[in-house]
Amino acid sequence: MENYQFKTTFWQDFTIADKFGVSAIKDTYKRAFSEWKDNVEYITELVLVLNWKLWEHYEAGHQAMAEVYNELWEKTHSWCCNNLKGDDLAYYIRVTD
Repeated sequence: MENYQFKTTFWQDFTIADKFGVSAIKDTYKRAFSEWKDNVEYITELVLVLNWKLWEHYEAGHQAMAEVYNELWEKTHSWCCNNLKGDDLAYYIRVTD
């Protein structure tokens, strides 16, 4: 995360959602995924942010939040692996590796 140059406001969006709980996180995810799943750079960043948020909450001992972020990360990672093709899949793998 230290050297990553953000292209979206996903980190800020989910940080705000964190303050309002699980339903706000899921709502933020739903809007982000549906709007940006066709943009490889943005969907890749969404996966990164979900993973970083998962670890942030896990390390802070926020088990319920960590579980929600893990569920969303798994769902989005799986979607990317099954739907991105060619150069888009190569980009996704390179950035998330």
